[in-house]
Amino acid sequence: MTEVIVLNGGSSSGKSGIARCLQAVLPDPWLALGTDTLVDAMPASMHASDAGIEFAPDGEVVVGPEFRTLEAAWIEGVAAMARAGARVIVDEVFLGGADSQQRWQKTLRDLRVLWVGVRCDGAVAAGREVARGDRVIGMAVSQADVVHRGVVYDLEVDTTHAESMECARAIAARVR
Repeated sequence: MTEVIVLNGGSSSGKSGIARCLQAVLPDPWLALGTDTLVDAMPASMHASDAGIEFAPDGEVVVGPEFRTLEAAWIEGVAAMARAGARVIVDEVFLGGADSQQRWQKTLRDLRVLWVGVRCDGAVAAGREVARGDRVIGMAVSQADVVHRGVVYDLEVDTTHAESMECARAIAARVR
């Protein structure tokens, strides 16, 4: 039985909407946790810090060693919840492409994981980014392709023209 669903995609690609829809269509309760949860939980001093996480004016995201330390603990914590019986949907942005996936794979190695790529045309994601108003303009375009480089998926969905619920149903069909 699938214990963890990892949704990877760029900013404003639709991962959070898909996660909420998955919670509605999957028969069992699933926790939805995302990289935004991790960033929001960090102290303010780590925002705009060389050691923490910086959001450049052009949308580039740069992470430092203190961020990586907390991220590693976060990943271990998510895995521990799954091992304890919680089913978890992870809303992630693999800024490092395959290297980011490998960090998760190492920690989730003994769990059954469904790896899902959430794609969206950069221009469409950029429009969503502007409409949301809570993101640095440029993140969506800069992340649209880079987060998928070298990443291996069990399934890919594209939210450019598909609604979150349609994507969630396709993913739910692959959950065992």
